[in-house]
Amino acid sequence: MRKTLGWLLSLVVLIGTMGAAGVTAQAATAAGPTAATDIKDRILGIPGMSLIEEKPYPGYRFFVLNYEQPVDHRNPSKGTFKQRLTLLHKDTSRPTVFFTSGYNVNTNPRRSEPTTIVDGNQVSLEYRFFTPSRPEPANWGNLDIWQAASDQHRIFTAFKKIYSKNWIATGGSKGGMTATYYERFYPRDMDGVVAYVAPNDVNNKEDSAYDRFFNKVGTKECRDKLNNVQREALIRRVPLEAKYAAAATENGWTFTTVGNLDKAYEAVVLDYGWAFWQYSLLADCAAIPTAATASDQEIWDTIDAISGFSAYADQGLETYTPYYYQAGTQLGSPDIKQPHLMGLSRYGYQPPRNFVPRDIPMTFQPGAMTDVDRWVRDHANQMLFVYGQNDPWGAEPFHLGYKVKDSYVMIAPGANHGANVAQLQEGEKSLATARILKWAGVAPAAALTDSAKAKPLASPDARLDQRDLEREPQLRP
Repeated sequence: MRKTLGWLLSLVVLIGTMGAAGVTAQAATAAGPTAATDIKDRILGIPGMSLIEEKPYPGYRFFVLNYEQPVDHRNPSKGTFKQRLTLLHKDTSRPTVFFTSGYNVNTNPRRSEPTTIVDGNQVSLEYRFFTPSRPEPANWGNLDIWQAASDQHRIFTAFKKIYSKNWIATGGSKGGMTATYYERFYPRDMDGVVAYVAPNDVNNKEDSAYDRFFNKVGTKECRDKLNNVQREALIRRVPLEAKYAAAATENGWTFTTVGNLDKAYEAVVLDYGWAFWQYSLLADCAAIPTAATASDQEIWDTIDAISGFSAYADQGLETYTPYYYQAGTQLGSPDIKQPHLMGLSRYGYQPPRNFVPRDIPMTFQPGAMTDVDRWVRDHANQMLFVYGQNDPWGAEPFHLGYKVKDSYVMIAPGANHGANVAQLQEGEKSLATARILKWAGVAPAAALTDSAKAKPLASPDARLDQRDLEREPQLRP
């Protein structure tokens, strides 16, 4: 109907009067082929879509957008909220990658690894309840993995009318989990899924896999250095907490949510080993001070650099309230024993409930991750899971059963929480690249017959391809 109207109006221009031509030109601009030539007009023609800003980038159009979503997809009459997203537009003839971080969306142009591999467009979505994408008032019962997957489904359905080629979902860590959950609930939407470093805490009460990980990761020398720094930080609790109190006063930090400064201090210290392996490499262990001879300032500096003393202040927790809420209601979170701290730790690994304001109710749903895990094992189709060998989150990964189709779990040697396809061993890197290209429908003929010939289709771009590794708080049981 839209095309027919445009044709009829064009005909009027040719045979009508000047006045009619003026009216026709106006109508054609609004409804006809002229509008279809500008991607911004087509995007803003989606009901519920609005523009926040457009930022120029060579070879692309980049838009920061809002999309009106139901607060509750099961009951749309309960109201709506605006969910922020971005669009990196290449060409409607190219495939599209649907990226989720599981947190806030980056409002600067960025390109995920699959987007570079397929040389495509990228839609990036902010996770519901991360501000400003939070309903007002916030009913936290509407923050769950099915509601978030339904957000993605509505956005995909809207954009698919414009970007009609193949789609691939991707994300790292909580974003990788998010991409997986989306596939579980809407398995017909995507043509492939690339989930990076996605934890899979199936049984929240059984976390011995993490203890086994920390008993063997890296080298004994490095593990001992990290453990000794933690011990020393708890032995020197009095002088170091005095520094913490001074820093809190200077920076305006408060500790209402966690309870007090002592609990926050210990939480930061207990994160130290985990955070090191999450963000650092074995070679970085050389920079860890020798605890026995280190000054208080050196102990403080290394813990602050790796764990971050602001993390458990109210101001540090506020951004991640939705994250901790989900950890304590559906996602689960790891617990590690840390026997080297016996007799020194007062609280152990504190639960997510300690990091969420008490006026937000939380009830854990033990079946949520069991359901997803079972589905992935039995029904994964064209899914790739990439993990880092030295990443703590990989201690409980997704597993694939014998019924899956064209799906893979790959581990990047020596890699941390930033593991990606480029860090895989050569054979697996080629295979992963070839499968991503095939799922996206853009694999060159040579790559279809020989995966060793599969290469990313887009040229590298240092600014566009830089990795904004989400510095997440460590999840708790």
